[in-house]
Amino acid sequence: MPSKLVLFSILAFCCFTLAFAQEPHEYRRVYLSGKDAAHPVTWDFKVSDGRKAEQWSNIPVPSNWELQGYGTYNYGHDHSREDRQLGKEVGYYKHPFEVPASWQEKTINIVFAGSMTDTEVKINGQLAGEIHQGAFYEFSYDITELLHFGEENLLEVKVAKHSANASVNRAERQADFWIFGGIYRPVYLEVLPKAHFSRVAIDAKASGDFKAVLYVKEMLKDASVEVRLTDYQSKALLGTFSSPLENEQTTIAHNFGKVKAWNPEAPQLYQATFTLLEQGKAVYTQTAQVGFRTVELRERDGIYVNGTKVIFKGVNRHSFYPTTGRALSEANHLEDILLMKEMNMNAVRMSHYPPDERFLELCDSLGLFVLDEVTGWQDGYDTIVGPKLIKETILKDENHPSVIVWDHGNEGGWDFANEQWFHQWDIQQRPVIYPWLNRNGVDSFHYPTYRAGINRLSNGHNIFMPTEMLHGLYDGGHGANLDDFWKDYLENPRAAGGFLWVFSDEAVVRTDRGDSLDADGNHAPDGIVGPFREKEGSFYTIKDIWSPVQVTPMVVNAHFDGKLILENHYLYTDLEGMELSWTLKAFANWHEEITSGGTVTLKSTLPGEHSQVELGLPDDFAHSDWLEIAVKDHSGKLINTWSWPIASPAEFASKHLPESTAAEVPTMIQKEGRAFTIGDLKVYFNENHALEKVERAGQILPFSGPVLKHEPVPKEAQVHQDEDGNYHIKVAYKTYPYTVKWTLYQNGLIRLVAAAPDRRQSEEPYVGIHFNFPEEQVTGVQWLGDGPYRVWQNRLRGARFGAWQKDYNNTITGYSTQGRLEYPEFKGYHADLFAYQLATEHGGFSVYTESPGLFFRLFTPENSPYVTDDLKVPFPAGDLSFLYKIPAIGTKFHAAEDMGPSSHDQRNVGHHGDQDDPITLWFDFR
Repeated sequence: MPSKLVLFSILAFCCFTLAFAQEPHEYRRVYLSGKDAAHPVTWDFKVSDGRKAEQWSNIPVPSNWELQGYGTYNYGHDHSREDRQLGKEVGYYKHPFEVPASWQEKTINIVFAGSMTDTEVKINGQLAGEIHQGAFYEFSYDITELLHFGEENLLEVKVAKHSANASVNRAERQADFWIFGGIYRPVYLEVLPKAHFSRVAIDAKASGDFKAVLYVKEMLKDASVEVRLTDYQSKALLGTFSSPLENEQTTIAHNFGKVKAWNPEAPQLYQATFTLLEQGKAVYTQTAQVGFRTVELRERDGIYVNGTKVIFKGVNRHSFYPTTGRALSEANHLEDILLMKEMNMNAVRMSHYPPDERFLELCDSLGLFVLDEVTGWQDGYDTIVGPKLIKETILKDENHPSVIVWDHGNEGGWDFANEQWFHQWDIQQRPVIYPWLNRNGVDSFHYPTYRAGINRLSNGHNIFMPTEMLHGLYDGGHGANLDDFWKDYLENPRAAGGFLWVFSDEAVVRTDRGDSLDADGNHAPDGIVGPFREKEGSFYTIKDIWSPVQVTPMVVNAHFDGKLILENHYLYTDLEGMELSWTLKAFANWHEEITSGGTVTLKSTLPGEHSQVELGLPDDFAHSDWLEIAVKDHSGKLINTWSWPIASPAEFASKHLPESTAAEVPTMIQKEGRAFTIGDLKVYFNENHALEKVERAGQILPFSGPVLKHEPVPKEAQVHQDEDGNYHIKVAYKTYPYTVKWTLYQNGLIRLVAAAPDRRQSEEPYVGIHFNFPEEQVTGVQWLGDGPYRVWQNRLRGARFGAWQKDYNNTITGYSTQGRLEYPEFKGYHADLFAYQLATEHGGFSVYTESPGLFFRLFTPENSPYVTDDLKVPFPAGDLSFLYKIPAIGTKFHAAEDMGPSSHDQRNVGHHGDQDDPITLWFDFR
């Protein structure tokens, strides 16, 4: 086995070979750690306390040491809990590295992209500089004078998990998120000529105006700079200009003429190459990625980018993954951004700290607006460390076109005296906001209820965008009531959108608890996606509501003329050239079957406009069961999919029930007391004339009901046989459902008709008819209706009509301690039932309905032991239900009824003589 030194030398050779492959005057970066969490480099390590205390071993860098089996896990609230041990361990790192003799005439910086938290750096036993305080910031030291060139050098790093600065602990460590320790972002060397740019700050406007402030280290005589601008993709030259440099800090300017402006819908990037010249000879070259865009905050109006008022469709994002903590990989960043884009989001807020460099690069290239945040959860940095960390944030992130707003802390996490440093360092003068406050022209109040605020939010006259809204604990918030909020907000022209809390559940793998998942009770399972990015139901609700292409509501039936209206909700993009595809589908053996389809190329429709599209459906389209359309953008990315049933449930049942009720060879029904034998079926009713069970070929199906909330004893019951030999059992009750009529047909089908509700059911959270069936016998379900996710009264959008299937699971949304969560959840309320087939251990049975708009319920989902009262949704007695009305769900902080009209009680209305829709069900137990 090769020695550690040999392995190091091989790695060093690869890194140095790559470095020297560049021109000698170009910016060079040589990694001492891995580039990301997926490609770490092993360093020597020990920790002072907790697991593996005082044992020198190895650790991957970058990483958080808790995830590697060291130290103590803590959530930020642990500081106030007497039952929790607050780990304050210190980590010690050692790492040898070689420096070629040829670097002697260079300047060598060592850069730490992120270390938690107080970090002391030594090179060959000597301090590199003052201890850095602050866990989420990039910092560096010039270590040129400390190095032994042509020899092996020793890097020693001491990382204290808790800071000696009390304000750092209050801002970062006493917070509502996991607090970790360790060097969790890359460590690298910058290899630079003595004369180089120590800072290049760029301000590139949509007009083509280009300004840069250049800081030169080791000023030269007769120095100048040449700037070349090329298209990032094609490498085509856009232009060049030169400017003399007379001071160590120089501002240069140029207009490049007509450029393509950057926006998240068309993230056009250019590469600016800055060459430092001495008497016309290149001394140093550095490149920067540039997006031309103009950001303006127009008070009492809006936030404008490139002259267009912006509506942020945003989410908050923690830098987090269950197995690696805050140490992330390229794949992690890419996955998160692509999931956001799939939900039709255009913005992300960095909660509650600046992100990895690579995340912002991907936001630049893939297209997301970014709110970049200086930490301060609910307490701020003091005026000693705060200015330093603001400077570090801006110097790291200033040139990213995606970054258009600075957040100064969160929910009280600031010292107003520190705001001046944003304005001093940011040459673009981006807006600085205070998430939670109405300040600096933006009302960003957190977790408002529907239409909250006197002269605030949608009732106000300031720009407003809640930077946290619709808290998504477990299955609450997020998609629930988002449609209400969005419609209300956009009625006020000062709306700038909002940011959902939060992107993913922050459940960490506990290496001290058998790799179980821990979300610290209900503190961290707030995501639209699970910890491993499993999609919850709200994912598709958000995708539908925030789709930049919308279909104006319409009726699809046999009379549909194939025309629809598309609305363009983009900010910058014309729909011209996008593709709409339509598909007609039929229900065949509980699966979908495509009967025909086509495509339409969309015509010019500018943002804010609408246009008519003619699908060109075939004349016999109504022979199909449903219509589906999908729209893809210019890149081929699916924007959204919509679908509509063509027939009514009654028409569908008539068409698809396996046999008509008039069987060609009828089976005589044998009545024995309260039992009825139809061929190999035996149907049992109890003494109250409710279904008791069904026996099929000697096998019991324990399906029973209806289950009544009040007075199961009927006030009247009638049983009779008609002239065709079918049996009718009509039961009258004092309370809803008032009347229930069973019909047993000679071919084995069973029909149930339950009376429609009246005004007396208006106060009930659910209205319908319910049955019992043992959950432990169920293995899955197939259905035609909305799916595949469950719904709430205030979260109906996103579930799509079609043929669906899912296996049984007992997922508690957002709560799991072992493995991955299974989505979509099996249990709960589902919408727009046409038919379902329940699979059981003893064979399945089918249910068809003739009633439009019927919900169905599959058992009662369990709640997390940490659920809050507003998330406890009522469910009826029994196991399986067919309903006209279902309840809404609340959020962590608010009851459902405070969150918008779609949560309000649906009161029944009517008059004598109305032709209402009873609940009509067909059961097929054959």
